[in-house]
Amino acid sequence: MRSDNDHNKTIGTLYRHGDVLIQRIGNLPRGLHKRDDAILAHGEVTGHSHRIREPESVQLWQRASDLFLEVKGVSATLVHEEHRAIDLPRGIYHVWKQREYRPDAFVEVED
Repeated sequence: MRSDNDHNKTIGTLYRHGDVLIQRIGNLPRGLHKRDDAILAHGEVTGHSHRIREPESVQLWQRASDLFLEVKGVSATLVHEEHRAIDLPRGIYHVWKQREYRPDAFVEVED
């Protein structure tokens, strides 16, 4: 069993899964809305998605374009057809989809 001290050591840990970046954080911010799915990012070009294999073990939260993942089970597996699966331990995570700069704007990378 992990102690609170062990949990605090893992805050800030980053995970990269293709064009998705995930950072472990300490707490959920206020003003979030529940999402009813377990998809972190849709693939606009390929139709593939970065998703949690065990949707019952997580809760996604959103506020505007900010996405947060709460892993409620012991762990959750992040999968995508073109990437190796990643196991995320119980905790709270901030999720970003990679963006690229164009002279007129920043846009999300299309998968």
